[in-house]
Amino acid sequence: MPKNKISKEKSIRHAKTMTEIVISLVLLGAGGFFVRNAMKEASTVQSSPYFDDKDIAVTDVENTSVPDPNQIIYESRSVDTKDKFRGDLILVNEDHEYFGGDEDLVSIIEMNSENERTCFTAVDSTYTILRQVYEPMAQMIQDFSDQYNNDRLIIYGSYRTKEFQQQLYDDDVAQSEDGKSTKVAKAGFSEHESGLAFDFTEADNYDYDGTGDYAWINANCYKYGFIVRYTKSKEKITKIQDEPWHFRYVGIPHAYYMDSNDLCLEEYIDLIRKHPYDGEHLEFKDDKDTEYEVYFVASDDGAEKTTVPVPNGVRYEISGNNVDGFIVTVYKNQKPLVEEAPTKSFEDTSEENTENTTGDEETTDDGSDKTEE
Repeated sequence: MPKNKISKEKSIRHAKTMTEIVISLVLLGAGGFFVRNAMKEASTVQSSPYFDDKDIAVTDVENTSVPDPNQIIYESRSVDTKDKFRGDLILVNEDHEYFGGDEDLVSIIEMNSENERTCFTAVDSTYTILRQVYEPMAQMIQDFSDQYNNDRLIIYGSYRTKEFQQQLYDDDVAQSEDGKSTKVAKAGFSEHESGLAFDFTEADNYDYDGTGDYAWINANCYKYGFIVRYTKSKEKITKIQDEPWHFRYVGIPHAYYMDSNDLCLEEYIDLIRKHPYDGEHLEFKDDKDTEYEVYFVASDDGAEKTTVPVPNGVRYEISGNNVDGFIVTVYKNQKPLVEEAPTKSFEDTSEENTENTTGDEETTDDGSDKTEE
């Protein structure tokens, strides 16, 4: 091959190689240019005017809360609306009539005989009281008797029928100068008709004024669920003059609270009304550190039934207030004593107790008598 031809081919190859090198360098340069501009552009991007450029706290969405094992869970319970007229906390006074008729009554003397109690008695076997009231009443008197060696107490006022209450009222009006009764409540408006109240006298003077040894009873009755219903300091509210012999059962939690805060029943009913279920409940401890929670539920007077929220798995009691609703008492940290049963309806009223009458409030043996509500 001619020498000049070889030189030409080498020149072509050389030129081709150089061209490829130049193209590669151009491509590399262009790539670097675009990368550099992109990085530069990225470093100068401004925040959006629609973005709130503030520190945002990072929230841990994991639920780490621990359920409170002492939290009370409530459920709905349907009760007869008419049952607002029954229960240990019913208010009976000159403005609020008692509606009853199916009281579960027991003879005080017969119960004493069954239980071999001799520390007190009643006028006769016709003197009756509600079954649930007998035992705390008897236990209170027994404790008093054991402490003071005194067995002179007599129950001279207990349950009365409406008819007997009317008789007492009419007799008092007939003896008054102005045709008005100042000693006896009108028929239907006496606590004695509920079976929740009783009166003391004593066998020495046939008088009971809550003094001397008997002062122990008036001072400690709250421990058994009783209150001295009518006191001198509350006469303007109760409209009944001082009766240190008249005791009313309301249950231990309520008797404790009323005694500790110097409240009569009228005041206490008003106080509970200020603590509705959907508001702040009344919470307190008694002198034995037993915890209670009390709240009010208004009755649905336009319906036969009222829904009452009650605690699940915790002891509770429902009582009407005889005015406008129900009072629920929760015994916190206590299990139910028995499975709660619906309150007996007024429609189930029987006539088995309609013949229960008593001769209480008769003139005492020395011819004296007392002011009676």
